[in-house]
Amino acid sequence: MTEESLAIGKLEPEILKSMIYTHLGKEDGRVLVGPKIGEDAAIIEFGDRVLVVHSDPITGAIENIGSLAVKVSTNDVASRGARPRWISVVIFLHEGSTSSQLRAIIDQIDSEARKLEVAVVGGHTEVTAGLNRPILSVTAMGEAPRGRYVTSSNANKGDMIIMTKEAAIEGTAIFASELHDILKDKLGEALMNEAKRFFDRISIVKEAMVAMETGGVTAMHDATEGGVAAALQELALASGLGVMAYEEKIPLSPETEAICKILGADPLRTVSSGTLLISARRGMAQQIVENIRAHGIGASIIGEFTEREDGLWILRRDGSKLDLSEMVQEQLWIVLAKYFRNLGRKSSN
Repeated sequence: MTEESLAIGKLEPEILKSMIYTHLGKEDGRVLVGPKIGEDAAIIEFGDRVLVVHSDPITGAIENIGSLAVKVSTNDVASRGARPRWISVVIFLHEGSTSSQLRAIIDQIDSEARKLEVAVVGGHTEVTAGLNRPILSVTAMGEAPRGRYVTSSNANKGDMIIMTKEAAIEGTAIFASELHDILKDKLGEALMNEAKRFFDRISIVKEAMVAMETGGVTAMHDATEGGVAAALQELALASGLGVMAYEEKIPLSPETEAICKILGADPLRTVSSGTLLISARRGMAQQIVENIRAHGIGASIIGEFTEREDGLWILRRDGSKLDLSEMVQEQLWIVLAKYFRNLGRKSSN
């Protein structure tokens, strides 16, 4: 019998549960949070403090890949309420790569690490056969006081959901970079250049730290693959809750709206590193929003957590509902595969 191929993107939750989470090596009592659905960073006990560890690859971008890798990996540490401190970087270069290309990646990593005040403490670099683009994987580490971290699994019924910035931030930047020649004639250079600058907005460290300092945070999750929809899904599933969010309350930039309309992509299901979802106690949610906005970062209340039996939904502007109990299919891979195939090129993944 022929086995079915795995789909591009994140593995489905059932595959993670049956194949990955059942093979985790030796049990260790100091691991306070290990691999689980919706939990993207491990939390390990170190006396009166905890070490927060997360690894993330960059496989769908070339431009700004160094800075993007640092931001995306440190985001998941910050979303645990921990300050990122250290990173270890693995760089896989494709055959034919030049020293100037490597230098550009290293310069980006160094620059972004300095901005975020994290140290590069190790890693590995090689030229790898079979690749058609560079791939980076970064492990980020941070620390927090023993009782001052959050997870994705501690949201409560009635908690409000805060979203920072807008939907599809990373996806917009990647579309603008990878499909520039396709989009520029329809949207113009000015919009395309502004969309590319979305790469500069991908870190969520600042708003995560502001939220933690304000108080009332019960859970956090950054919106990576699968976008805002997948992040809502993972928070709800991890916490054993239902969720109701409203598309009309989810901010969307003009650049994202224009690009996604042309490409036929759903921005709510498009990778959105740079967007942080915060579960907050009802009485503190507005204060968190105001404090984040005071730092020049957008923040909005987009919904709330409900009983699990109520289901997992985003109410669309047209009155329909997006069912978040089903697998959220990332739009980036669908669009890039379609356009690269039409251009006679290899897919970005």
